[in-house]
Amino acid sequence: MNWLLPEYIADALPAEAARIEQLRRTVLDHFRAGGFEFVMPPMLEYLESLLTGAGQDLNLRTFKLVDQLSGRTMGVRADITPQAARIDAHLLNHQGVTRLCYCDSVLHTLPASVSAGREPLQIGAELYGFAGIEADLAIIRLMAGAFAKIKLPLSRVDLSHVGIFRALAEAAGLAPDAEENVLSLLRAKDVPGLIEACAGVASPYREALQALPLLYGDVGVLARAQAELPALPAITAALDGLRHLVEAAPELPFSIDLSDLRGYHYHNGVVFAAYCPDYPAAIALGGRYDGAGKAFGRARPATGFSMDLREVVRLVAPGKVQGAILAGAAGHDKTLAALIAALREQGEIVVELLPGETACEGPFCDRKLVQVGGQWIIEAIQED
Repeated sequence: MNWLLPEYIADALPAEAARIEQLRRTVLDHFRAGGFEFVMPPMLEYLESLLTGAGQDLNLRTFKLVDQLSGRTMGVRADITPQAARIDAHLLNHQGVTRLCYCDSVLHTLPASVSAGREPLQIGAELYGFAGIEADLAIIRLMAGAFAKIKLPLSRVDLSHVGIFRALAEAAGLAPDAEENVLSLLRAKDVPGLIEACAGVASPYREALQALPLLYGDVGVLARAQAELPALPAITAALDGLRHLVEAAPELPFSIDLSDLRGYHYHNGVVFAAYCPDYPAAIALGGRYDGAGKAFGRARPATGFSMDLREVVRLVAPGKVQGAILAGAAGHDKTLAALIAALREQGEIVVELLPGETACEGPFCDRKLVQVGGQWIIEAIQED
C-alpha cells in the first residue's frame, strides 16, 4: 500500500500537469504585463512569521514541525499572502507602490471545501503602498483579466466590505465573544439565530445587524443598504467605495453580499469573491488587508487576490493536445540528430526512441520521421 497518498493529496499526471503549467504561464505572463514582479518565498518559515498579522486566521490550517537546527517551531505555509507582505515590508522596502505576484504550492491541515485538496497550487497578485479604492479596482480588473486570458468566464464577482460589520459591532458595543458569535451567524446566513443573538442589542444597530444577511443580490442592494443601515461615517465610506467599484467597471458581473465576511480578522476593507458557472464555491478570493506588514517593520496599505490552479484547471475547457513527432534513434546519423534539434528549437515535441524501443508510451505522437530517398521527411501516423 506504499503507493497510497494521504487523503485530499493527489499527484498531477502528465496531461493534467501540462494543462496546469500552461495556465500558470498564461496567468503569470498576464501579471507580468501589468508590472507585477514574481517572487518565490520559501515553503517553510518560523511559525510566528507565518502567523503574524495577516496570517493569524491560518493557525488551524498550518502544519507545524520543529526545526532540528534551531529547536524553534516552524510552519509549512498555508498561504503565500503573509510571505508577500513580509517581502514588501522588510526586504524590498520600497517607498512607493510595489506589485508582486507568486505561484507555488501551499499545504493545509484540512481541505478548504469538499471539492478542494490539501495542497493547493496558489497563484496570486498583491499590490502594496496605495490606500485608495483605485488599487482595489486595479486588483479586481487584474483578476478578471486573468480569467479572460484562460477563457474561463466569471458568472459573478461578489463585493462586500468588512468595515460595515466592524462599525456596527463597535457602535452596538458588542463584547468580543458576542461579536464572534454574531460573525459566525452572519457567515452562515442564519437569520433566526441572528435575531436571537441580537435581541439585547440597542436600536438601530439590532435591526442593521439583522438586515445584513438579506443585503445581497444585484448592485441595487447598495441603495437598499444606504437606506436601511445607520449613517455611521465608516458605513457611508464603505458603501461609497463599493459604489465606486461598480460604477468604474460596468463590464464586470458585480453583485453584492454584505454578510460575506471571510477573512474578517485580517481584512479591513473591500473583499470580493469570484464565481464561475457550474462551480459551487468561490474560484478566487481577495480583498484589502492594510497593515499586514506592521509586524515586519512597516504597516503598508495592501490589497490582492489568489486562486488555486488545481481547481481552476478542472473548469477550463481542455485545448487541443500538441502532437509529438516520433523519431528513431539518431545514433551516429548527424543529419537526423541535427533535424531533431532543429525541430525542437521550432517548438516541436520530438520523441527519440532508444535502441530496441519500438513505440512511445509518453506523449501522443501523430507524426514520425521517415527516410525517403536519403532525405528525412515528416509523415503522418495512420491510426489503426
